[in-house]
Amino acid sequence: MSIDKNKIELVKLNENTWEIPKVGEMNVPGRLFANQETVQELEDEFREGSQWSALEQIINVAALPGIVTASIGLADIHPGYGFPIGGVAAFDPSNGVIVAGGVGFDINCGVRLMRTPLEVADITDSKQRIAKTLFQMIPAGLGSEGEISLSITEIDRALVEGARFGLEIGYGLDDDLEFIEEGGRINGAEPENVSRRAKQRQFKEIGTLGSGNHYLELQEVEEIFDDNTAKTYGIYEGQIVISIHTGSRALGHQIGQDYLSKLKTASEKYNLPIREKELVSAPVDSPEGQEYLGAMRCGINCAFANRQVLSGLTRRGLKKAIGLPLHKVKTVYEVGHNTAKIEKHTVEGKEKTLLVHRKGSTRAFGPGRPELPDKYRNIGGPVLVGGTMGTSSYILRGTDRTMEKTFGSSIHGAGRSMSRKKAKSKFWGEDVETSLSDQGIIVESHSYPGLAEEAPGAYKDVEKVVHAVHESGLSPKVAKLRPIIVIKG
Repeated sequence: MSIDKNKIELVKLNENTWEIPKVGEMNVPGRLFANQETVQELEDEFREGSQWSALEQIINVAALPGIVTASIGLADIHPGYGFPIGGVAAFDPSNGVIVAGGVGFDINCGVRLMRTPLEVADITDSKQRIAKTLFQMIPAGLGSEGEISLSITEIDRALVEGARFGLEIGYGLDDDLEFIEEGGRINGAEPENVSRRAKQRQFKEIGTLGSGNHYLELQEVEEIFDDNTAKTYGIYEGQIVISIHTGSRALGHQIGQDYLSKLKTASEKYNLPIREKELVSAPVDSPEGQEYLGAMRCGINCAFANRQVLSGLTRRGLKKAIGLPLHKVKTVYEVGHNTAKIEKHTVEGKEKTLLVHRKGSTRAFGPGRPELPDKYRNIGGPVLVGGTMGTSSYILRGTDRTMEKTFGSSIHGAGRSMSRKKAKSKFWGEDVETSLSDQGIIVESHSYPGLAEEAPGAYKDVEKVVHAVHESGLSPKVAKLRPIIVIKG
């Protein structure tokens, strides 16, 4: 689609909501839930003809067949491969498409939050010991391998069983599953749709953190904004909690690579538009679309299994370091933010079955949804928002408004403000480590260049991003979490 940039305008609907009216080949409008600063940056990027433009990507997604209501961008939006990161799009399975770029290469990258009975004073004298122990026990870094070595048969089990596979091989607690999205396992995974190369790359990567923006953090609950919801989630001020952020590792990436070429062929076969090379697609009900869905669901389950094992290793690490019993570390919630899922949503007063793509966007279901754990069903599901090593993370809450406006979706993090390449040219890993230490944050990392890539200055201001989504009524704040110990690749 050739975009006449002079015809594109953003219409302000309210303080944190903007619309791009339909023009040209757009099937639906674009809709942004972001602050004025973010919108201005997007417009400048678009008008100046940047190589990558998140605004242009919203417009491209809006032109895909079968898209419903709007092509959505959230407050942490920035350019991605094909789809913007912080993007949401729902498609009617009867005439819509499945888009590999709408899921991304790190399939089901997500966050598990666990709570402990510890408070800050309880670990004041043991922080260094905890950090060193977890760093030794949690495999991290590019190409990192763990203590588990799997056969092809065992890999296939993990791709079908998800988190339960981790439990069956001895990692975690039975009640973990209740507090994982999809119960830690999505149906419809087809291991035969995953290449042998993808499986081989995963033989020793179950139970590994990886690199990039992935992390394990011990955090202090610094502030509570919603007492009732925090109590329901088992969170209180001063408490020590643990966040694990990672995904499907090399297997998910290989699935993404494998299916780019297959979906390119499908796009050409079905005469579907290709506006970016990663925006290739296939009709949902086509053989090619179903094949990708079966493989992508394997990636989802792989990530569930990976985080389950990492949770078990974390519990063991805390027991080794300070004697904390394994059962004292409880899962609050685990939710992914790179997925495509069949879900029921109300559109123009009618319930419809839709395929919802969330790319760098967290499922944020409101009260009453049967997919939520019983404990949270009357209040809405936790939305886990990762900050940077030197800034706060947040717990938000899904609401009726997220269900109405964004297909039950919310932000997943601060969102990058500069590329990794640019960050490495601007920041030094040693300086980042020193700066964090000065703030009382212990960082254990395998790579100084990795620290530079993930420097806090490479991201948007998480406070502003969270404020925008809070003020828009999509996901109100529940709690603010401050990093104390950070484990990085």
